[in-house]
Amino acid sequence: MPLAVLALMVASFGIGTTEFVIMGLLPEVADDMSVSLTRAGLLISGYALGVVFGGPLFTAAATRMPRKRMLLILMVLFIVGNALSAVAPAYWVLMAGRIMAAICHGAFLGIGSVVAADMVARDKRSRAISLVFTGLTVANVFGAPMGTWIGQAFDWRATFWAIAAIGVISLVGLIALLPVQPNDGSVRLRDELAVFGRGQLWMALAIAGLSIGSLFAAFSYVAPLMTEVAGFSSGMLTPLLMLFGVGLVVGNLLGGRYADRAQVATLLSAQALLFAVLVLFALTAQFAAAAVVLLMLLGGAGFATVPGFVTRVIDKAKGATTLAAAVVSSAANAGIAVGSYLAGTTIDAGYGYTAPLAVGALMAAAAFCVTLSSASLDRRVARRRGTRHTPSGHPFSRDAG
Repeated sequence: MPLAVLALMVASFGIGTTEFVIMGLLPEVADDMSVSLTRAGLLISGYALGVVFGGPLFTAAATRMPRKRMLLILMVLFIVGNALSAVAPAYWVLMAGRIMAAICHGAFLGIGSVVAADMVARDKRSRAISLVFTGLTVANVFGAPMGTWIGQAFDWRATFWAIAAIGVISLVGLIALLPVQPNDGSVRLRDELAVFGRGQLWMALAIAGLSIGSLFAAFSYVAPLMTEVAGFSSGMLTPLLMLFGVGLVVGNLLGGRYADRAQVATLLSAQALLFAVLVLFALTAQFAAAAVVLLMLLGGAGFATVPGFVTRVIDKAKGATTLAAAVVSSAANAGIAVGSYLAGTTIDAGYGYTAPLAVGALMAAAAFCVTLSSASLDRRVARRRGTRHTPSGHPFSRDAG
């Protein structure tokens, strides 16, 4: 793999850390800001919505800009957003800092995925994309757990200062290692927008939103789930989050490897496993040993879907991929926002901390159905064109979108 892919991976590590660390710090933030736990949980939804709207707006505004320059500007925005979160005197300022960092997230991972995919052969695109997202998953093994430990041992604000420092290191790495692609700025905004007239692109985006929304409906309130239901102490959250992160890393890498061979089959298998894990977790969360194993499997199944659905979006946006790749982050985070909101609603309604697992299971089932329907459309289009199919479920000749 090109060294530039590793530079993108380091940057995604910082992005993943700032996204996920808040989930382990909700009690500390709620106490310091004098808000309820569920209102503090809106920092998750607010971040997700910042990704949903901010990422595509930035990408659309900078369509003709070289991709390297876009990525550098986004990393500066990431640094400023996390510094603002660290000094926030009030809840709304913290929310503003989170949203600023979220704009970076929304555009960076999409543009970075396109850059990575363009630097390798076609049959290695999912693996290149999975390496970009490996930074995101490694953030769950080291970044988020260490951020949680820092926040609990010192202060949650110290966590955001540490993340801002990671952003500075990432910025230097991108400046030094990321090449300027020769075709940067060659596609007009009108071309980028035109691909959204393809029904299959919208189905691919729905797969992204439902798959990741399913995972984070369950994970958004993982701290009270593991302490209040499974019976772990708050001090055990750091190693538990690390185990979840191990699941994310393994699932993401396996998903990338197998999605290059059989995209649709990999997506369907991961979604089915995700559904089964969530149902079993809801039934056995009170047993500590089962909760540990299922938490790791939850991460693995959830992130095994990522390389496949990102590559599928790029496939369905063939010819104008930059904006669509940014919107895949928006779709995923729209799913996170909806899943997190529904999870919080079920808790407020008195259904307990296992209710978010049931919400996640329903979303996983919906993701499976949409993937199956999209693959069926691919086959029908291919039959009309008289073309044969790749193992990933779409024709050799051209995009089925």
